[in-house]
Amino acid sequence: MKIEDIRTPALQVALDFTSLNSALSVLRQLLDLGVGIFEVGTPLIKSEGIRSVSYVRSLVDPKTFVLADTKTVDVGAVEAEVAIGAGADLVTVLAVADDVVISSALAKARELGGDVVADFIGFRGDVVGRVKELRNLGVKAINLHVGIDVQRSLGIRATSLVDLVREVKKEVPEVLVSASGGIRAQDIPRLLEMGVDIVVVGGAITRSQNPREEALECLRKLREFSR
Repeated sequence: MKIEDIRTPALQVALDFTSLNSALSVLRQLLDLGVGIFEVGTPLIKSEGIRSVSYVRSLVDPKTFVLADTKTVDVGAVEAEVAIGAGADLVTVLAVADDVVISSALAKARELGGDVVADFIGFRGDVVGRVKELRNLGVKAINLHVGIDVQRSLGIRATSLVDLVREVKKEVPEVLVSASGGIRAQDIPRLLEMGVDIVVVGGAITRSQNPREEALECLRKLREFSR
């Protein structure tokens, strides 16, 4: 599927587990809710292998996107081919990767009917400038991302990025922006107001006592904004 087919604003649920059984148990509770993107998290891919992408793909609706959070930083074409071959529609590359890596991942992903999201986790340079460079390479979607270790050690979440989101959307409005990092349902309206297209929610849904109800609340916030 083409990245342009994502209906925004969209909810992306990050399955950041190390156990495939645990991930699928949560996933099954959410299949009928209208989640736009299910993310097969990096820990899950590393612990259970690329088969985790195939299992998720086999369960979700054909019109629902599956993102493999590969965080590719080298051999872009190889990793894109492996992930998309397993059923992913989207793969992630790190924004810090060399341009040739990103270009090769893009070319292979699109050849196979998928696409690439550039993840800015750990990026310390000029974000807006880098987004412009990536757009010139053909990147259509980026992820502004506060990693879990940074959240825990510094108390920073994706809500700290709202000014950056607004600047990116002002300078490069055609690029889809996703935001991730400790997002909760109550954060969604503010993020959408600043221009976030895709809200990525992980633990607030997957580690709650009632993942289904938490996902429904996130979707309610998205739909209220869309009215």
